[in-house]
Amino acid sequence: MDLRELDRRSLLVLDKIVAAATPADLGRPTPCAGWTLADLLRHQVGENHAFATAAREGFAPDWHGGDLGDDAYAAYRASVDDFLDAIADDAVLDRQLAVNHFGTFPGPVAVHMHLVDTVAHGWDLARTLGLPYEPDAEAVHAAVGLAERIPDEGREKNGSFAPSVEVPAGASELDRFLALLGRDPAWTVS
Repeated sequence: MDLRELDRRSLLVLDKIVAAATPADLGRPTPCAGWTLADLLRHQVGENHAFATAAREGFAPDWHGGDLGDDAYAAYRASVDDFLDAIADDAVLDRQLAVNHFGTFPGPVAVHMHLVDTVAHGWDLARTLGLPYEPDAEAVHAAVGLAERIPDEGREKNGSFAPSVEVPAGASELDRFLALLGRDPAWTVS
């Protein structure tokens, strides 16, 4: 399966979740320590545009989040459209993409990285809003494959990931994925 298609399907799941958020929800805490829903959406908007820029131009400068303007959903949707448009070109799979502080990667690896973030933040968004999260099973499986290769050492250096956490034997693939990225699958808004 083309990772671009898995990412597209995952972004469609997130689209429904983000569309349900109201301006009153933007101050809600998220599973991402210290981030509100607005912070998480700014991160997603900025990241989508950064990966799109990298796909088009070969590199994306460091970014510190996107602008939500007066309509967080519209800003999010525009960033998704930008990203999907940029990765639609098959040539992106043959390029080396410099993705801000992460480094330079072959196009398929960069898309895989974006997929990991999409699946993880979909869960973050759903938990924040108290909504069900039903990600594409193939996307979760692909995301686990990359998450398993992220070493615990150095995660705090750039703040990209928290140290992995333990989950019970027999945990679902989604819960294992979340734990690999340092999330407690039992997290709920208090």
